Amino acid sequence: MRGLIYKEVAVFYKCMDKKMLGMAAAFSLLLLYSAGIYGGLMASVMLAMTIGAQNVISYVSDDKAHWKWYEMAMPVSSFHVVASKYISVICTLGFGIAGSLLFNLISSVCFQAFDGMVWGLSVFAAVFIPLFWTGLCLPLTYWFGVQSAQALGLFFVIPVFYMVKYFEDGAGISLMTGALSPYILTAGTAAVVLFALSLAVSTAGYARRK
Repeated sequence: MRGLIYKEVAVFYKCMDKKMLGMAAAFSLLLLYSAGIYGGLMASVMLAMTIGAQNVISYVSDDKAHWKWYEMAMPVSSFHVVASKYISVICTLGFGIAGSLLFNLISSVCFQAFDGMVWGLSVFAAVFIPLFWTGLCLPLTYWFGVQSAQALGLFFVIPVFYMVKYFEDGAGISLMTGALSPYILTAGTAAVVLFALSLAVSTAGYARRK
């Protein structure tokens, strides 16, 4: 199973969409410039969404390479195959957390201010969004194919642009961080539960299509 996890993580990094990363980087720089000390938080959200989407998109390379035929020849169960994908998602969270810390460090240095709540929310977003995204999209991928998951993923992108527009001023973002903080534990627990249930549903979907 360790080999499968390594394969999934390697595919994640190898199949990164350069155009998507470029757009995310440009948008993150714009957020760092326009949102002041809260730019690190907004950029972290953008990076987290990119990681969540990439974890789903990397499934496309398996379809193109007909990887499933190799998996079927391996002495591993359906659970191990699917679990390796979910564990790889957890492994990629480190990339998002590191990026979040870097964004907030740049924002704090540039604007000569430090807000522990903003840093905490940024790290939370770097973990919560990919888990929530893949928790919803991966079952669709294993049951109906990656196209259905990509279609659902588009619905996650639209609210972000509205959120950035609504909270583009510092005062608005300040109100948002204060309003969201009490719900971090509840939201985090919900994301973990969703991720665990998603693994069970995806395993059933993979076994059905095997």
